[in-house]
Amino acid sequence: MSQTAESSLQACLIEQIDDISTRLILDGVAAIAAADFERFALLAADAGLGQIGSAANQIAAGFVSTLSAPDLTRIVSAGLVELRTLLSAFPSSSESVMPVDQLTPPETLAEVRPPAVSNQSLAADEDLIREFITESTDHLVSIESQLLILEKDNSAAETLNSIFRGFHTIKGLAGFLEFSEIQSLTHEVETLLDLARTSQLIVSPSVVDVVLESTDVVRHELAVIAQRLAGETPPPTRVDAALLERVRQAAGGAESLNESAPDSSMPFAASPMLQSSPAEPAPALEPPGEAALAKQGENAPSAMTERRVGDASSVRIDTAKLDQLMDMVGEMVIAQTLIQHSPAFESIQEPAVHRNLTQLTRITSDVQRITTAMRMVPIGLQFQKTARLVRDLARRAGKQIVFEASGEDTEIDKSIAEQLSDPLLHMVRNSIDHGIESPEERAALGKDPTAHIRAAAYHQAGQIVIAVSDDGRGLNRERILAKARQNGLIQQSAQLTDSEVFLLIFEAGFSTAEKITDISGRGVGMDVVRRHVQKLRGRIDIQSKLGEGTTFFIRLPLTLAIIEGLVVMVGQQRYIVPIFSVREMFRPTPDMLSTVQGTGEMALVRGGLLPVVRLHRRFAIEPRTTSLTEGTLLVAESEGRSFCLFVDDLIGKQEVVIKSLGRRFKDVVGVAGCAILGDGRVGLILDIDGIYKGRS
Repeated sequence: MSQTAESSLQACLIEQIDDISTRLILDGVAAIAAADFERFALLAADAGLGQIGSAANQIAAGFVSTLSAPDLTRIVSAGLVELRTLLSAFPSSSESVMPVDQLTPPETLAEVRPPAVSNQSLAADEDLIREFITESTDHLVSIESQLLILEKDNSAAETLNSIFRGFHTIKGLAGFLEFSEIQSLTHEVETLLDLARTSQLIVSPSVVDVVLESTDVVRHELAVIAQRLAGETPPPTRVDAALLERVRQAAGGAESLNESAPDSSMPFAASPMLQSSPAEPAPALEPPGEAALAKQGENAPSAMTERRVGDASSVRIDTAKLDQLMDMVGEMVIAQTLIQHSPAFESIQEPAVHRNLTQLTRITSDVQRITTAMRMVPIGLQFQKTARLVRDLARRAGKQIVFEASGEDTEIDKSIAEQLSDPLLHMVRNSIDHGIESPEERAALGKDPTAHIRAAAYHQAGQIVIAVSDDGRGLNRERILAKARQNGLIQQSAQLTDSEVFLLIFEAGFSTAEKITDISGRGVGMDVVRRHVQKLRGRIDIQSKLGEGTTFFIRLPLTLAIIEGLVVMVGQQRYIVPIFSVREMFRPTPDMLSTVQGTGEMALVRGGLLPVVRLHRRFAIEPRTTSLTEGTLLVAESEGRSFCLFVDDLIGKQEVVIKSLGRRFKDVVGVAGCAILGDGRVGLILDIDGIYKGRS
């Protein structure tokens, strides 16, 4: 046979291996048969590669009915790795045929571990493992949300099928990459779900509990793999015999399963890349629905297949690259603004040049808008996490609570969305522990024993508003005031509005709880909410009615990269006041001004007295004027309290790209950052909360 023909046959063999590998990833081991390796052996023999053909026949001989799916997956995976290794060792047509009795026997093929440096091992491919972590995490998010739907309606067949396909895909990928802990657990869960799919098991809350617990453990195992990839020392695995036994018991056939299954206390095998010494494979049972899934064909594509279909119109991008792109676009906006306001450019009389700059301005604005949109993600994912949290905490507290969400498609900056988890967590904890009554108490009050927690997201005045409400007992104004006076937070004679009283619950250590529970009561949760919201340049308001419920409103900017502000002048300096903090602005008349002993300068605004904060005193600079009637007052809001900020003049409104002041100036009170203005000068962005707190 010519060398060209041999090369062609060897290329065909590689294609065969790739084809089998792809089917194993996408459809699981059920899509692989002994005939696949027998055909491979015939091709190898035609190419003069007798040793490789013998190895393929050995793998085909390992297809016996007594093997479980995980065991067979390990044999196929290790066999494919061995075939790739053998193929790479035959660059020419000549070979020394190894005796058959020296080939790897099928019963030990699953333990074959190629050297870690071998680039043929898919299980040692870091990129493939990272993709596995990402794909599996996406599946877990979908599984969790679908489980909550299934718990409410256990007859939702398609929802159950979707959950089953998610676990099936994770199991197939984990088996191919030799992550036996994940494979064993997902296999048991898949068996449980298949009983439900075939109407042999009713999906009860206890079944949902064990499946949700399994998703948490799989998520933990993915984190362990990620830590190993990063060279860190991960925590121990949480997949153990007790967990697998709980899943089997939930299936309702624990005794028969234990009689037929091998000892589940055997240690698990890890990926060769992540574990230096081999271990025994985990036992597992053949899932009743494995064949049924293979027969579903196009009517029930795997979750991985669904994702591949969408890959043509979407692509994953590292968040760091988006951050870098946003920074570069910000620099481009600054450069364009500097050109536009340059005195040298303004002296140019050529109309075409000005037209070109106008076009550049429009393009720059579009690029900035699109770049900002690329960082936006739906808030629905956060609401899904909240739904799971409400379910778990309600069961622990012995309360009947239904979670409802609206506006899940509302988009918010990714960095903001990621930092919303803690505020939502603590607000929900507060509602469940303090706000919502027990079913017996609600019934005695004439309320529905089942309470409701609602989360909504919507746009309002250029901001994102997130509202979290409950129909519980509401905030008790008198109890809050009494506790605040007891803790020395306010003076005994202080007269506060309802809004100001309600905001006292955000003070550090403040709690009206009579006893501490494992859910809340230590007075730290709501303080965390306020600090996180302030860090995101947002604010929080509360509306509450005793006996009817409470609503928290979190108002956040669309993005943390760009801010819309009012440019003000104080002396020769320019400052930027975030526009979301400003309620109104005016030039006062003498009859609106007064001085109150012990309080200082006050301005009468819409029937109420507001304290006046002079910005030039706050930063110790020389103003253009010290007369309040010759300057401008901005009515600003800080933590629910309004005050007047005195500046010399108002220059205008402008969108600016936020720049950090660096480590040296990061702790300066009253300054949140800086921005380059149109004339090239640097303007400090004011932190209104810091300005108000430091007014004295």
